[in-house]
Amino acid sequence: MPVAAFDLFGLKLFEDQSEQDAEAVIADPQPYSVVVTINATGDVESAVRNASALVADQDEPASGAAGLLAKARGDYRRIVAALYNEGYYGGVASIRVGGVEASQLAPDVNLPDPVDVAIVVDPGPQFRFNSVNIVNQALPTTDPYDQVDLPSSQGFGAGEIAKSSVILKAEQLALEAWRQQGYPKAEIATRDVVADHATTSVDVTLTVNPGPKAAFGEVTVTGAETLDPGFLARQTGLTPGEEYDPDELALAQKRLDRLEVFRAARLEAAQAVGADGLLPYNLIVQELPGRRFGVGATYSTIDGLGLEAFHLWRNLFGQAERLRLDARVASIGFPIDTAQFDYFFGGTFTKPGIFTPDTDLVAAVSAERTIYPTFTETSASGRVGLTHILSDQITLEGGAQFEINRFDDVFGTRDFKTIGLYGGATLDFRDDSVDPTGGWFGQVNLEPFYELNYGNAAAKLTAEGRTYFGFGEDDRFVLAGRLKAGLVLGPSLAEIPPDKLFFAGGGGSVRGYAFKSIGVNNGAGLVTGGRYLLEGSIEARAKVTDDIGVVGFLDGGYVAADVFPALTDLRLGAGVGVRYYTGLGPLRLDFAVPLNKRAGDPDYAIYVGIGQAF
Repeated sequence: MPVAAFDLFGLKLFEDQSEQDAEAVIADPQPYSVVVTINATGDVESAVRNASALVADQDEPASGAAGLLAKARGDYRRIVAALYNEGYYGGVASIRVGGVEASQLAPDVNLPDPVDVAIVVDPGPQFRFNSVNIVNQALPTTDPYDQVDLPSSQGFGAGEIAKSSVILKAEQLALEAWRQQGYPKAEIATRDVVADHATTSVDVTLTVNPGPKAAFGEVTVTGAETLDPGFLARQTGLTPGEEYDPDELALAQKRLDRLEVFRAARLEAAQAVGADGLLPYNLIVQELPGRRFGVGATYSTIDGLGLEAFHLWRNLFGQAERLRLDARVASIGFPIDTAQFDYFFGGTFTKPGIFTPDTDLVAAVSAERTIYPTFTETSASGRVGLTHILSDQITLEGGAQFEINRFDDVFGTRDFKTIGLYGGATLDFRDDSVDPTGGWFGQVNLEPFYELNYGNAAAKLTAEGRTYFGFGEDDRFVLAGRLKAGLVLGPSLAEIPPDKLFFAGGGGSVRGYAFKSIGVNNGAGLVTGGRYLLEGSIEARAKVTDDIGVVGFLDGGYVAADVFPALTDLRLGAGVGVRYYTGLGPLRLDFAVPLNKRAGDPDYAIYVGIGQAF
């Protein structure tokens, strides 16, 4: 039976799941109220409260007396661990249930309904490190990719607060230093931690056993049903005989995740390095359903309602090939007029790992009919090219494309046939691609092309940059900016396809104006595209609560024909918005007005979508 999943606005439905989470049913509810008394303030008080399951779950009844006492006994361990983590090794914790110490109560005790719970904690004095020592510490390396922070930089030093988390971090750094230099089985042989209560000090000695140096061995695959195991092994990029490097392992995992065909995939090392110095790996995978489909919608008061759907096939031929079909009907207004609808249908085929594990072959074809404020387009197009992921932040692409178009605009009805190349680079150094609070994003695209009907060569260049600055606790305030510029070189405007020229306006451009309504006025009140584009946005975002945010923004853009735009050509839009933050990203509602509207421009515009505007 074929397996499929359904995606509604990003939510997966009807996807095959091997395990279902059973609802917890409390047969004998035991309500309680808890009071916490801590002989300290600040970080210690917060740490104790955050560690307590009784505090965290006090709004829900426990599962009988036994369940309540189990939470209480677990809290002894959790609270002591929290005190150790803050450097308090002489603390005392008392948890009384109904006035009796929880550790002295039997699981079948009869308790009042509700029962009073009292947590009393005396953290005692804070301890500091007296002496710290790492035996068999890895020697420093000159390779910048293998360098690891010294434990002393993380607070592991004499006189520092003796937090247990610092000791664990020191262990991790000591092991990572060896692993970065090719020792995969490095381990902590002994850990000696001695707390002296008389001097409130701690002595720590960590002994590292680096184990043998190793190189990667063969990669075997377990759990593949329809996928080619040989392809999966190659896609990790791990080469037998290459020196072990944890960074290569992390990169291999990212390559596997990008295939989008696994419910789960993990690389598991062999128990020991072989006599040949090689460390084999087993890739354990669980495949996703072979099909997925979904629907979505967008709306603005200017451009109307848009409905879209897609169908995705995964792993067509056993090597994670993907075929995605997209269909869209847009510009649905009221009263309904199908003659004004926009239509789009297209398909995209992706073949991962075409030359290297980081290179994909991408081929796409599409057909559309779209009515813009300034022209109507009926076209068919196709492109084929390569996408190469140079790093986590840098992606390159390039290839060939063709288009057959018919345009109806101020120049009448014109037919174009274009063939050309495309190339681009994307640099994404944001901290989050959906809701960034810091970093920057840059993109450059170049499209040289030749138009066959008129016999003209031309080229289109665009560049865009975005930056983000977060302020306040947890970056609850963000200032975001965007700047985009474009240039078209070629013949007269009448002999360049309008979709190769620049327009501005719309939800991703200058809000408050219709999509692609800002262009070049020919002097008779008719608008065409232009050779030059410059547009930008500035947006101030603030979270009112964890789920709700507000936004204020100012957008600007202008387009010119044969000279770079002047400030007098600038069109401005401003507005406010609301964000509702979900696990999929923020739901966006923006209200915008054009500040220097022209005849025919709307008085306002409302935009609804998923994700930030940029």
